[in-house]
Order: sequence, then C-alpha cells, then structure tokens
Amino acid sequence: MKKHYLTLLTGILLLLTSTAYSLPKLNSYPSATATLFLDFDGHTVVGTVWNGGNAMYCEAAPLTEAQIVEIFNRVSEDFRPFNLNITTDSSVYLSTPLNRRNRIIITPTSAWAPGVGGLAYINSFSALDDIPAFVFSDRLGPNSGKMIAECCSHESGHTLGLQHQSKYDATNCDYPVQEYYNGVGTGEAAWSPIMGNSYYRNMTNWNNGQIQTGCTNTEDNLQIITTQNGFTYRTDDYAENMNGSTTAFANGNFTVDGIITTNTDIDAFKFTLTNNSNVHVTAIPYNLAANYVGANLDIKLQLFNASGTLIRTYDPVASMSITVDTVLNLGTYYWRVDGAGNVNVGEYGSLGSYTLSSTSSALPIKDIALTGLVEKGKHSLSWKIIADEPIESVVVEASQNNGLSFSALSNVPSTGNKFIYTPYQTNTIYYRLKVTSVIHQVAYSNTVALKSIENTDAAFNVSTFVQNEIRVNAAENYQYRVVDMNGRQVANGNGVKGISTVNISKEAKGMYIIQLFTNTKIQSERIIKN
Repeated sequence: MKKHYLTLLTGILLLLTSTAYSLPKLNSYPSATATLFLDFDGHTVVGTVWNGGNAMYCEAAPLTEAQIVEIFNRVSEDFRPFNLNITTDSSVYLSTPLNRRNRIIITPTSAWAPGVGGLAYINSFSALDDIPAFVFSDRLGPNSGKMIAECCSHESGHTLGLQHQSKYDATNCDYPVQEYYNGVGTGEAAWSPIMGNSYYRNMTNWNNGQIQTGCTNTEDNLQIITTQNGFTYRTDDYAENMNGSTTAFANGNFTVDGIITTNTDIDAFKFTLTNNSNVHVTAIPYNLAANYVGANLDIKLQLFNASGTLIRTYDPVASMSITVDTVLNLGTYYWRVDGAGNVNVGEYGSLGSYTLSSTSSALPIKDIALTGLVEKGKHSLSWKIIADEPIESVVVEASQNNGLSFSALSNVPSTGNKFIYTPYQTNTIYYRLKVTSVIHQVAYSNTVALKSIENTDAAFNVSTFVQNEIRVNAAENYQYRVVDMNGRQVANGNGVKGISTVNISKEAKGMYIIQLFTNTKIQSERIIKN
C-alpha cells in the first residue's frame, strides 16, 4: 500500500442538533476526468488504514437539503478551475477510476478522533486503496454549512498533496505563530487560505505561501493540485485576444457566464453599439448570498476601444464585484475580465466563475462633434449636435490636468454652437460638452485639447449666456456688482482668482450688466439670462 501521512484539522467541539434531510444528486462538472465525492448519507468504512483496518460505521450527517446544496456549491467553487467533478452521487464516484477519485465522509461519528474537525491522509487521492477522508459535522458549528464546506475543501486539499498554510513572525522561523493561518481583513474582501483556518473569512482560496515545516518552506497549491493527481485545469472557455477570434455580441445587450481558471487567464468579449448609448454592466463572481458570500474570484474589468486602446480599468479594492454605468459613443468595444488581488491578498488564488451582464439603450443624441482652436490667447470652441429629441442643456466641461477628471466650466444656450474662453494658465486644457436632452438622457462629446500660445491682457473671462449663475474666470481676486437694465443692483460681492460663480437664479430672464473691479482694472460685460 502506498505510504500516506495523516493530517488533522482542529475543530470546535459542540453539541449535535439533528435535522432530517433528503439527499440531492449534484454534479459540478460531469465531463471531468476525476471525481471528489461528498458523502452525506452515512458509510461503512472497511479495508482501509483507518480504525486499525477494522470496519467502522459512520452515521449520516444531520443536515437539511438546503445545507447540503450550500456545502456542495461552496466546495464546487473552490475546485471550479480544475478538471474535477464535485458530486453527491455515489454511482458517479464508483464509475471513476480508483486513482482519480476520493470520498469525503461528512458525519457526526467523531468520538474515535477527539479534538479535530476533519482527518485526511496526504496524497491519498491518486492511491489505489480508496482511503476516504472525514469531516465531522458535529464539531463544525455544529452543522454550519460554511464551516463544513471549508473543512471539506481543506481535507480534500490534503488528499491532493497539500500541507497546512501557516504564519510566522520575525522572531522564530522554526515554529509558526499560526499553524493554520487565519488570514486578514473584514467584510466582503476578508481573506484566508483554504489550507489554513478559513472558517471565519469570506474570500477563501488556494495560496502560494509558507507551510508548517518552517518559514523558508513554501507551497504552491495550484501547481501541486494540477501536476500530482492525474488532472489539471479546465480548458479555457474564452480567449483573451481582442481580434477576430474574440467572442462577439451584436449589441450591448448580453449575459455570459465564464470561469477564470488560472492566474494568467483573461476572458475577452466584443460588442458593437450602433448608436450613442447608456451602458450598464455588472461583473459578479459566483456567490451564495449578500456581500458575495462564498465567492473566490475578485474581479477586475477593463474596457477597450476598437483599436485595443485601454479606456478604463474598474477594480474596486473593497468589493469583489463591479458595476459600471457609462455613456459610450457608437462603435466597437471590448470588455476583458480578469482575477485581481485586493487590500488583503494578491491575485494568485483569485479564480472561479462569474457572470458578465450588459444592457444598453440608445441615446436620442446621435452625435456631438466638438472642434476648437486658439485665437489671440482665447480658446474658441464650436460644435454640431445631431439629436432626435430637443436639447435641454449644454455644459462646457474642462479638465485642467489629465483629460480624465472634468468639471463644469460654463452653461451655454441649448441652441448655441460656440463658446469662447480666456484661460489664465499656459498648460494644456481639455474640453468636452455634456449635452442633456429634454427626456433627461446625457451624452458627451469628443475631447479637444488646447494650449495657449500667447498671453491676454483681459483681467476677466465671463460667461455671457447663463441660466442661474454667471461664471467668472479671473486673473486675480476681485469685487463685482450686477445690475439690471434699469440700473437696479441685484448682486454684489467678492470673487477669488480662478473660476468662481455669481448666483442670479432668483432674477427674471433678461439682460444684465456685471461690473468687475480690481485695484488696477475694471471690466463690464453684458449678460443674457435665459
């Protein structure tokens, strides 16, 4: 008989609560070449090294069908990247070759193994003697679906050749401070290794880290699982290349399920928009409940244009899922899905299944073509808008630094098509239009970058067509006064260098004069409020 090493997983000894259940027959990957059998309905163990070779009867686990399904789903997700079927059907297990299978007996029969939550022999999966592993349901919760599932994956890891993932401090390299590393973090992205103590963290997965035999000894879980047990990873389901072989969707409305099988796997998807569109996208890892309970995959999502240029990366550090709401012009785009690290762990074990869903709705605004040029120190913008619905508002937005973060510069008349602006800096300024239709759909123009080539003598640049506020760009601090056409003062105050606003929202539509003063300059501008 092949030599094995016994391993233990310490559990918590609690009283047993019995519940009747029916056993569903479940399979995670029926076409797989290897099988891991979760045995819930009791089993008599004979002819193995357990119990000195004597027969041993294990009672059925007192679990409900819902608990069994939860455990099955959690364990299945842990092993999702591999060519391995998780099953609750004994006939599937028995039809698998002896050296490609293992039985995990989930049972409350635990008195013969005091003080542990589970037992397994290392490297027993590929042996020819059908040595089972054990998970003691009465000591895990008791009968906690989460804890039983974590123990099932942990003991299965031992049968596949894995040792404990441990934690050391700087004072002693020989003995770990945690033989079962319990991980880090709180909440959704809290992490621990499956081969450590994974009972109390949400995100649990395979790891490449220190083991219990010394701080200089590390173990690559994925490499061992896929090279020493007669099976490897699943076949990659989607290519990462953005070319003619990319999985394509005719429009922005689609749902697709995928699996990130290795830590170098990336899945790409192509879609085409025939109109400027609002696009809503969710990328959600497989999970069991709120806060992505049971998820192993922390998703990173990237958006590329038709030429393969990256537009934006979405990778929130505290969330395993992603939600995107954006406006895209007509054209072809690509989404790429990848496993990512977060504040608690790197991307090594961020593997598993996900659902990518996209919905899009055409904007009534078909096109916004913005152009610009520099004339005598002033930035002159002009545009053409093509839309099915009337335009409610047009806002000129500017970015003073990187062309990514924009803020409103001026409201312009919805029927207008020009804007002239005097900047008081020599760096490049990026401009775009934010256009809103009367049915409250928003679209953005292309971006125009302009750089001043000469200075201006004007002290102030003032928006002359306004709705609720006058926007002033000043070369220095100033005072102002606003009067109507009868000479009645409607506003006055102080302004600061740069961009500021003067509120006239309570005034009637019509013509006004704003006077701006510094110690050395005075300037008057005519304002039209509409």
